[in-house]
Amino acid sequence: MKKIIICTIIAAAFLSACGTTNTVTDIKSVAYKGMYDEKPLAILLMPPINRSTNVEAKEYFHSTLNVPLANAGYYVIPTFLSMEILKKESAYDAELFLDSPLNRFGEVFGADLALFTIIHKWDKSHIAGSVDVSVEYILKSTRTNEVLYTRIGDITYNTSVSSGTGGLIGVLADMAATAINTAATRYIDVARACNTYTFQDLPAGKYSPSYGADANEFAGEKVFKATLSNK
Repeated sequence: MKKIIICTIIAAAFLSACGTTNTVTDIKSVAYKGMYDEKPLAILLMPPINRSTNVEAKEYFHSTLNVPLANAGYYVIPTFLSMEILKKESAYDAELFLDSPLNRFGEVFGADLALFTIIHKWDKSHIAGSVDVSVEYILKSTRTNEVLYTRIGDITYNTSVSSGTGGLIGVLADMAATAINTAATRYIDVARACNTYTFQDLPAGKYSPSYGADANEFAGEKVFKATLSNK
């Protein structure tokens, strides 16, 4: 009887391990198949869609998107040019085009992809010592209108301070320092950290030395949580 129970436990553990293996993240060539099929070169940054209570979050995110994309090997349409044209053409509200054909944007800007970002949350907590952000990233083809890359992240930007001093005085000092540090944290630093972290699994573009060689690397989770800091 004992042998039967032991065998049952071993079998259950084995099946559990197998189940865990099946949930392993796909490799990039599978998760982002469209990126490898279409081989896009140029990206147009659409104005971020801000659904948070922070009215300035839109500008911070838009101004920090180009660097991680350029570092990944893509040509990013200059934002000063694209924003002027979008405003003149009454296309500043990207939400109007999220589910619409994007062929015209490809023709006007010469872009293969249009990047939409949706800021769902942007909350600063002085007591907890953090900036909590929830952002969705959507890269759509201007040729086929298909979503080729998407991730949504709940990101906590840690601004807490710890002096390592014990006792009540140390705790109070850390709380005060954390509040000051949180208040002084620049939103642009938070936006830059979020964008850099999210796009670290973006398939390499033509202008990257890794172009065509990263297909078998693991892609990041499409829905993720992360804690970042400037330390």
